[in-house]
Amino acid sequence: MFIDKDSIKINNISFGQYIVEAKYGYPKIWGNDTGRNLAGKMSGTLLGVFPKIVLQFRKLTKSELEIVAPILDSATQSFRYYDPNKKAYITITTYTGDWEVVNDRIVNESSKNEGFQVSFIATGKRV
Repeated sequence: MFIDKDSIKINNISFGQYIVEAKYGYPKIWGNDTGRNLAGKMSGTLLGVFPKIVLQFRKLTKSELEIVAPILDSATQSFRYYDPNKKAYITITTYTGDWEVVNDRIVNESSKNEGFQVSFIATGKRV
């Protein structure tokens, strides 16, 4: 949950200043023994809930993008956020989905890139 500008920290950097929206998903991953029988009853093994947080970035300046880009390009990130289920801040290890930036003009310090979004997906289940 996005509570204040410091609610989301990635690699110890507050990302609240860079985003306009945070979308929290809690996908359940099931084992290969999961399915419905002929009577329609569901059974199987829940492997866990693997949080996925999608951040919508505002238009960033060149220097702001130079701060954010290395974090997005790293193999993993340390992602801290408020989890309403746990009623506490938790830190998870994430990896990012693909991202791209659109420029509609020559980039200089006063111009900004168009906004973009990035998915941060947990590498392990929420404990």
